[in-house]
Amino acid sequence: MRDVRRQEANTDSRVTIHMAASLDGFIARRDGSVDWLETSDEFADGETMDPAFVEAFLRTIDCYVMGSRTYETALRFEGQGLGWAYGDKPTFVLTSRNLPRVRDTVEFYSGDLTQFVNGHLRPAFRAVWFVGGGAVSAECLRHGLADEVRYSILPILIGDGIPFFEKLDRDISLHLAAVKAYKTGMVELCYEVRGHRGDSRHAT
Repeated sequence: MRDVRRQEANTDSRVTIHMAASLDGFIARRDGSVDWLETSDEFADGETMDPAFVEAFLRTIDCYVMGSRTYETALRFEGQGLGWAYGDKPTFVLTSRNLPRVRDTVEFYSGDLTQFVNGHLRPAFRAVWFVGGGAVSAECLRHGLADEVRYSILPILIGDGIPFFEKLDRDISLHLAAVKAYKTGMVELCYEVRGHRGDSRHAT
């Protein structure tokens, strides 16, 4: 009975896809490097990314989902002394590879993504964030699992790399819900995914 109540309490769960990408739509170079994330642009009319606001916003995220390459990038950043970007939130890595588990909050999963999201994540978490990479994000959209897409565009063109969405097999209709520009030159676009949750009618 307790499990039923838990599921009912999370019927308003929301799955968000969020990644930072170059203006030409790449989330990393072909070798996985993201050295271009630090840019020197300034946009005088943009908003300041207040640390207190960022901290408060991150507290609203209940768990993170990522692919193996994104996880390896996070481990590399941590190894360089840049810290673990996902705090103490549960972090699920979608992979069939044997990767190091560096903290208790990390879990690995390989299997059906729809069953994992609808059967495990949505009943347990209200705000689920997919944070990379391109193949994982595309699969999430193909199966109609995402409620919104947040696209942080950095002021740089890198010419080639790993695309934001890899191998989408159909059109995905979106509704632009919000636009925000920052003093760093980054622009954040927030789109709602049209259609019904878990329904192939996300596509048009």
